[in-house]
Amino acid sequence: MSTLTTPHIDVHRGGDRMKTRVAWLDSKHSFSFGEHYDPENTHHGLLLVNNEDIVTPGQGFDTHPHRDMEIVTWVLSGSLVHQDSLGHSGIIYPGLAQRMSAGTGILHSEKNDAWRMSPGTTEHADPVHFVQMWVVPDEPGLSPGYQQLEVDDELAGGGLVTVASGLPRYRDRTAIAINSSHAALHVARMPGESGPPVELPEAPYLHLFVARGEIDMAGVGTLYEGDAVRLARSGGQRITANLPSEILVWEMHARLGAQ
Repeated sequence: MSTLTTPHIDVHRGGDRMKTRVAWLDSKHSFSFGEHYDPENTHHGLLLVNNEDIVTPGQGFDTHPHRDMEIVTWVLSGSLVHQDSLGHSGIIYPGLAQRMSAGTGILHSEKNDAWRMSPGTTEHADPVHFVQMWVVPDEPGLSPGYQQLEVDDELAGGGLVTVASGLPRYRDRTAIAINSSHAALHVARMPGESGPPVELPEAPYLHLFVARGEIDMAGVGTLYEGDAVRLARSGGQRITANLPSEILVWEMHARLGAQ
């Protein structure tokens, strides 16, 4: 891992993302993913994957393996059922942060079929809309693990809330732990024009993703749903929301390889 010294801000529009579309899945990829490979767009800082997925009811990702990756899932609407080879099984919904550490190896599935978890529950017709993010752990070969935490109350204030972190500076905050001592994910649910502004943390690498709504970023301008900004040696920019909005901000103090 290394750091970069040249400041820069790059805006990536949502419409320019690589896309995977099948009958049950609408997936948009901020970075190279699966069959979509661009050698100039493989990661930013320690963030390798930022996928925005919509999955139809009763469908999802069948059991598949992961290794040596910290995987954070954030649901925007609907619900997602997680099951893994460690015996964890649960429903992820808006306001519930979830982390899976793949470590030496783990199998898991993710499906939009919450009614199957509760006998007698009526099958719903709602898609699930979520963002899944992968960051590199400090070292390979760690023990696999799983953690989830309800942070809905903290988000009600409209400011940035640390929801997943390995950075020592956020150790005492309410957050799920990730095995990356150089990275943290912050989320803000901004109520709109009447709400308070948000200020980005300062870090060698930042990745801001507009998951919902429309915001203005000082020095950049208007950003719409699906847009992202990659920053290096920057921070402190003021964010205001034009509409009710939700932003995901990765603060990273190292990078993978060379950019």
